[in-house]
Amino acid sequence: MEKHKLVEKRYLVTFVLITSLFALWGFANDITNPMVAAFQTVMELSAAKASMVQFAFYGGYATMAIPAALFIRKYSYKKGILLGLALYAIGAFLFIPAAAQQSFLFFCLSLYILTFGLAFLETTANPFILSLGSKETSTRRLNLAQAFNPMGSLSGMAVASLIVLPQLISDRRDAAGQIIFGTLSEAEKASIRLHDLAVIRNPYVAIGLVVVAIFVIIALTKMPQTQSEEQKALGNTHSTRQTLSNLWHNHIYREGVVTQMFYVAAQIMTWTFIIQYADNLGINKATAQMYNIGAISLFLCSRFISTFLMRFVNTRVLLSAFAVGAALCSLGAITIVGMAGLYCLVGISFFMSLMFPTIYGIALENVDAQDTTLGAAFLVMAIVGGALMPPLQGMIIDQQQVFGHPAVNVSYVLPLVCFLVIMVYGWRSYLRK
Repeated sequence: MEKHKLVEKRYLVTFVLITSLFALWGFANDITNPMVAAFQTVMELSAAKASMVQFAFYGGYATMAIPAALFIRKYSYKKGILLGLALYAIGAFLFIPAAAQQSFLFFCLSLYILTFGLAFLETTANPFILSLGSKETSTRRLNLAQAFNPMGSLSGMAVASLIVLPQLISDRRDAAGQIIFGTLSEAEKASIRLHDLAVIRNPYVAIGLVVVAIFVIIALTKMPQTQSEEQKALGNTHSTRQTLSNLWHNHIYREGVVTQMFYVAAQIMTWTFIIQYADNLGINKATAQMYNIGAISLFLCSRFISTFLMRFVNTRVLLSAFAVGAALCSLGAITIVGMAGLYCLVGISFFMSLMFPTIYGIALENVDAQDTTLGAAFLVMAIVGGALMPPLQGMIIDQQQVFGHPAVNVSYVLPLVCFLVIMVYGWRSYLRK
């Protein structure tokens, strides 16, 4: 029998409710990834400009993570969650006027506001889950909660592949497999664009309604106080300046923030451009999205497998080993032109599964409970990696060929570098323990 329970009975209801939030932001993340390719076609954009969807989406995390942490330090985890859900719903409902205006900039603004809400939710939910039980089981507990994130991701991808992408008239192809949208008259394009943007809008409005329902449930549910909140109630808290100093001098934490930035960049690049990778092989968007679903399914299965393995293998060693596996799959995606390369690209997801929560847990493991909220904020802010690197990958893809090799294949050098950084962090943190 385990000395420390993974989730104590007194925290079970709270754990279930907070874990449901992981699925919510998973849905938003992974219905948005394929929208890069959809916007690229319907708005007639370059890959680099279409990837500004990701810049807006993940830029919202960078903007709001620190304000979210300061809000939570002043008030409570519950109030932070409620404000996050409210911002999430507002951003989702802004898709209604964005579609009516047919404005790419308006869509980007809507996503930017939506991710203000996600920044609040992630800044709150991750450390909240870590606090719901013993420190010894905290990383495993976060991995278990994070296992429900890909369930939301799968739902988002399923909606994208089964409902959104098949209905996009702009993606219709001729007998040779070429998109015909660019050959149409401006009047025909305008009609199709009106239809397709409405198709893109609808799932965001639907998830906005779900978010409102969860807001009501959590508002009516009593949440337990955590150790940091109890200390705040007693007036025993570090100043913001002292917290920042503590975090800066914690080497494992500081390196963990940088590593998390590289991880998120790798994840977003891997999933966002699967469609373009498959398109280079003559596969249409709806079919290509099925490979994305396969990748997330691997990711989900591996999350449960890796959580189990953590009972027997040091988490830092496991992180390094999985980073090596992801790097080898990246090499396959770069060097192999054909379906085998696409299978390697899908296979990366198996090895990415444990990375985010494990880096998160390692980084915060030796952080004082009073510093956890602000520490969590910088780890969430590191999600900005998903905003910075996809446009760079898009610029590479726009080259079509690099030294005679398909540019989309070459672009996966960027995730390869990220996985090498993660491997080094896992090993360095193991040696320092």
